[in-house]
Amino acid sequence: MSVPAITTPDSAGATPRRLALSPSRAMDFKQCPLKYRLRAIDRIPEAPSRVAVRGTLVHAVLEALFGLPAFERDLAHAGDLIAPAWTRLLESRPEAVDLIAEDELAGFLAEAYNLVEVYFRLEDPTAFEPQSLEAFVETELPDGTPLRGFVDRIDTSSDGSLHVIDYKTGRSPSPERETRALFQLKFYALVLMRTLGAAPAELRLMYLADEQVLSYEPDAEELLRFERIVSALWLAIESAAKTGDFPPSKSWLCQYCEFKPLCPEFGGTPPPYPATAEDTITLATETAD
Repeated sequence: MSVPAITTPDSAGATPRRLALSPSRAMDFKQCPLKYRLRAIDRIPEAPSRVAVRGTLVHAVLEALFGLPAFERDLAHAGDLIAPAWTRLLESRPEAVDLIAEDELAGFLAEAYNLVEVYFRLEDPTAFEPQSLEAFVETELPDGTPLRGFVDRIDTSSDGSLHVIDYKTGRSPSPERETRALFQLKFYALVLMRTLGAAPAELRLMYLADEQVLSYEPDAEELLRFERIVSALWLAIESAAKTGDFPPSKSWLCQYCEFKPLCPEFGGTPPPYPATAEDTITLATETAD
């Protein structure tokens, strides 16, 4: 399948890269096609939130933790990793400095420490060696649907089976809101199954805010059914990209959306659609969720 594609202002002169589905962008389109367009195609900058930056910091600390020898992977050493990780984060994302006032920094870093402390109550990082950290996974389905994303950690058990772990610094979802979490897990399971030829044995979400774990053991037949859903979603995105028709979809989630000033549902006007049917979509690789 081919997609019309868009050259975004900050990609001028770059090699065009075809748009692909990630769990986050797929859920964006399911939630609101206009939100998907503004985020993935127009790539309108969004101000980082304090919660999101804290999550990025905790992810960086947990990644750095596994760079230590196993005998040093304790809470004390993890705590020592927080300040350097914050310094590196500011170097790569200097806009984050405006989110945390100087007199709030100690409290902010303490929040990160508390989340890392919860991690140590969920598992023992000295008991295993990860196969990979912050792994970029990518594949193309038989019908041409491109999938990609980042996985926080992949472990290999003694029998060679894979276990995929994703850290969440928020609270675990209520039973009626587990759909998004399970969608992400199935998405990664599908990518790995198509890449490696077999589904991983387990996918696990670790929620650090309330010390909960959501585990999913994928089944190949179930993933093939899910593959049809993902392909249909991609086909819908292709059709929308060719016409530029990404309608808004109003819901309770709108209260959290930064794009309301550009949304017709709230009296706004989206920017002109930046593509024709002959253009080529380009999209920078998205960052970790």
